[in-house]
Amino acid sequence: MKITLFTSNQPRHLHLAAALAQLADDVNVICEVNTVFPGKVQDFFKKSDVMQRYFGNVIAAERRLFGDIRFLPGNARILAIKHGDLNLLEKRQLADALEADLYVVFGASYIRGWLVDFLVDHGAINIHMGISPYYRGSSCNFWALYDDRPGYVGATIHMLSKGLDSGDMLFHCLPRLMDGDSPFDFTMRAVAAAHHGLCRAIRDGSIFEMERVKQDRTKEIRYTRNADFTDEVAEEFLRREYVIEEGDLVYPDLLHPIFY
Repeated sequence: MKITLFTSNQPRHLHLAAALAQLADDVNVICEVNTVFPGKVQDFFKKSDVMQRYFGNVIAAERRLFGDIRFLPGNARILAIKHGDLNLLEKRQLADALEADLYVVFGASYIRGWLVDFLVDHGAINIHMGISPYYRGSSCNFWALYDDRPGYVGATIHMLSKGLDSGDMLFHCLPRLMDGDSPFDFTMRAVAAAHHGLCRAIRDGSIFEMERVKQDRTKEIRYTRNADFTDEVAEEFLRREYVIEEGDLVYPDLLHPIFY
């Protein structure tokens, strides 16, 4: 099997690439590069003291679960591009990656133009870090906790669509709360659940046969953009010293949920 992955370069993204390399003969990884020091270096998120504190927690949780940045296995080839350049690429530049049995999108920028047309036509799978249709857009699991809805933290495995996170759903993946979990551990564990659920569905072949369920947009709670995650919002959340208890986990209606 040949898999093409559109992703980024943080440890969680590299973890998925390595996991897919264990399932496939060849993996082509189109990797959009951001700083690996968010909050400390001006990039996708602004550089500030509060962002440095917030993302210090994110990085620590990510490394506890996924380790550090790393090299990938020999059967995973990387094409590294600057974040924001993806939609400028031409077909000839991606030719090798456009002959796959499965296309996966996780943590890539918003795909437009000929590329999204190609991927939608070829049944690409998207990992949305958030429980659709309730939370859509950017930083959804943060906003679920901000709204005091820890049962809405998770991931949606769905078909890629031309609209943001609006494709037909296949299943949901949710984290189990472990003793000592901080909110950052819990939301990062949702990423691990998504990787586990997707890889399991690829391994047993069910990913190619699952029923596709349309999203009910009337159930949407929040649609957020990157610009909504401000210093003031991050500071307020940090001041709360948020603690998740097992009894807080009230779940919405879920589609074939996988807990991990």
